[in-house]
Amino acid sequence: MEIIINKNEKLKDIQQQFQEHYPFLKIEFYNTAHIEGEGSKPKTHLDSNLTIGEVQSSNKEGLLHIRAITKVSELENDLVEQFGLSAQVFRKSGNVWLQTTKTDDWTLAQQNAAAGEMNENVAAPEPGDYHEQE
Repeated sequence: MEIIINKNEKLKDIQQQFQEHYPFLKIEFYNTAHIEGEGSKPKTHLDSNLTIGEVQSSNKEGLLHIRAITKVSELENDLVEQFGLSAQVFRKSGNVWLQTTKTDDWTLAQQNAAAGEMNENVAAPEPGDYHEQE
């Protein structure tokens, strides 16, 4: 897959394109890069309605090439090095999104498959009890 990175695109456009290919993963953007093995700090989270040009530390545009065998750490590094965008990949686990800090060496395909399996086993919440009025 290829994502066009240009300064007029919004962060949410990248997020949407990525999630179309990896439905159990998502990318979030931050104003500072995280330390390897650690998560990104919530206070540095960027609004997805911002344009790439508003948040880039560089003024680079081009194509971001993403393959199923790309490791999470490689994708995050490519975004910083090629386009000046600090990002964190998240994996869906039930009803929550987890930062992939401990599994950054997994490929995107592995992350998405593991999350898909986890979410198959998550049962839908049962409806609450309903009592008719007497």
